[in-house]
Amino acid sequence: MVDTVEAMVEGGKATAGPPLGPALGPKGVNIGQVVAKINEQTKAFAGMKVPIKVIINDDKSFEIKVGIPPMSALIKGELGIQTASHNSRTEKVGNLSIEQAKKLADMKSADLLGADVKARVLEVAGNCVSCGVNIDGKDARQFIKDVKAGLYDDKF
Repeated sequence: MVDTVEAMVEGGKATAGPPLGPALGPKGVNIGQVVAKINEQTKAFAGMKVPIKVIINDDKSFEIKVGIPPMSALIKGELGIQTASHNSRTEKVGNLSIEQAKKLADMKSADLLGADVKARVLEVAGNCVSCGVNIDGKDARQFIKDVKAGLYDDKF
């Protein structure tokens, strides 16, 4: 029988406290080793919440599967901001370059539905709309219209 524990932890800063400790304690695994391995595998996502799965085998060995943070967390991390806009229509909190949008689309490509880079960047832009983030100096809604109109075809 295999047990699985799922949690959201801050990249590189998991601890034996909640939510991991109470969930792992009854499973009989070495919590210190699990936390160390999680921190090692999530350090690239420092400052972001990262979904993780700890898969525990019958012999108490374990495997860590690290998910990719939500797109909003990736956008905030890329811009170095703490929070998204509270009113995305009127308050803009940052501006992503096209290169940054493509980078985020590549990072999250396994979870995105777009068949090509252009479609995945449009998904990133959709998240920017709700976060109050401009792309290429434009409102994200206008950026989406321009991409669909072919104005950025040379960039993809």
